[in-house]
Amino acid sequence: MGDPGLSRRGFLAATAAAGVGMTALSGCGGDSDGGSSDGTTTIEWWNISTTEPAKSVWASLAKKFEAQNPKVKIKIVQLENEAYKSKMTALIASGKLPDIFHTWGGGVLKQQVDAGLVEDLTDRTKDFADGLLPVTKEPYLLDEKVYGIPFDMGMIGFWYNKALFKKAGISAPPTTWDGFLDAVRKLKAENITPLALAGKEKWPGMYYWAYLAMRTAGADALQKAADDKDFTSDEFVQAGQHLQDLVDLQPFQKGFLGAAYSTPTGQAAAVGNGKAAMELMGQWAPVVEADAGKGLGDDLGFFAFPAVEGGKGAITEVFGGGGGHALRRDAPQAAVDFLKFFASETTDKVLVEETGTLPVVPAAESAIKDPNIKAVQAQLKAATGFQLYLDQAYAPAVGQEVNDSVAALIAGSKSPEQVTQSITKTAKEEQ
Repeated sequence: MGDPGLSRRGFLAATAAAGVGMTALSGCGGDSDGGSSDGTTTIEWWNISTTEPAKSVWASLAKKFEAQNPKVKIKIVQLENEAYKSKMTALIASGKLPDIFHTWGGGVLKQQVDAGLVEDLTDRTKDFADGLLPVTKEPYLLDEKVYGIPFDMGMIGFWYNKALFKKAGISAPPTTWDGFLDAVRKLKAENITPLALAGKEKWPGMYYWAYLAMRTAGADALQKAADDKDFTSDEFVQAGQHLQDLVDLQPFQKGFLGAAYSTPTGQAAAVGNGKAAMELMGQWAPVVEADAGKGLGDDLGFFAFPAVEGGKGAITEVFGGGGGHALRRDAPQAAVDFLKFFASETTDKVLVEETGTLPVVPAAESAIKDPNIKAVQAQLKAATGFQLYLDQAYAPAVGQEVNDSVAALIAGSKSPEQVTQSITKTAKEEQ
C-alpha cells in the first residue's frame, strides 16, 4: 500500500444514520461479565453478513468456536448495512454496545471510543494482532491504540461484464474519465444499460463523487478539506461537474432512484443478471452479485477508477476500507478469544476461499483463487495513496451530508457548486 501512514488519513469520524429502529436492541451484551448461573458465557456478535455465502460461513465459524470452547455460546445478530448503522446509532445513545460488533473503523469507532463504550484491545490482542497485514489495521488505530481487529480489506472499483463490453465494441476497460464516458455512450448505443446504481441507499453514489474528487484534487485534498472545513475549492466543484457529465448521459438502470443494493431488484442483481454492464463497488461485489442475481462467472472483470485528465490525483490512489470487529468496554475474555479465532490463518483461509474476502493474515494470501480478487489485491498492494469511505472518515453529520448532497446531484436537484457548499456548511457547524 505504499507508505502505511497514507492510510491513516481521515480516520476521525463517523456516519450518522437516521430513522433509528429499536427492534433487536434488548438484552444487548448480557450482564457485565456475560456469565450465567451454569458457568456458560454468552457472547452477542453483531455483524452485517446478511447475504450468502458469508451468512452461512460465519454461522458455521461461530459453531466451530463453540465446539472448541464448550462454556461459550455465541448469539449472532445479523443486520443489513443501513439497518445496522441505524441500530448502532441508537445503541451509542443508550450507552450499551454488543460484546462483539462490526466496525469500519474511522470516525464511527472514534465516536464510540470517545463515549467510553469500546474496549482498548492494544494489550489484550498483541499476541496475534502484530502478525496481521499492517495496512488492514490502520482504520482501527486511534492515538496509537488498537480498538478493532480487521477481517477484510479492500477497495472500490468498477466491476464489469466482459461480454457486454465486447458487444458494445469496447476492447479494453477505460483508464481515463473521457474514455469512461465514451464507453458509456457505446453501451447506450447498443441499448445496454451502462451502470447499475442503488439510488435509494445513497452511499453507492457517494463513491463516484469521492473518487472524482480524489482524481481531480488528489487524495490528500480530501483530508485537508475536512481539516479546513472547506470543500468549495475548484477541484471539488470540478468533481461534481464530471459526475454531472455522467448523469447527463442517463447511464443508470430504470428506477435506479428507488433501487436498493442487495435486493433481487437492486444494483447487485442488475449486474449479476446481465441487465447492466457495470457497477462501482467494493471487493465484496462478486459474492453479492451471485447471491442477489445469477452471477457472471468468467464474464466478470474488474478495473480501477479512471484517471481524470489534468487532475492532481493518480490512478494508483485508492478509495475503500475494510471490515473489522470491536468489543464493548469490559467485554469478557471469551470475546477476545473469538477475535483471535477469527483472525487466525485457518479462519482467514476459510473467509478468503468461501466468501471472497481479501486476506488480513499474510499466510492466507495463497488461498486467493479468483482472478478478480487477485486483481484487487494487486492494486491495493501497489497503491500510492488510500482514502477511507467518506461517510466513515468524516464527522458524523459531514459524512451524511456528503451522501445526501451527492444523491441530490445524481437526482438532479443540486448543482456541483451546491454540493460543495452544503458539505462545507455542515463541516463548519461541526465544531
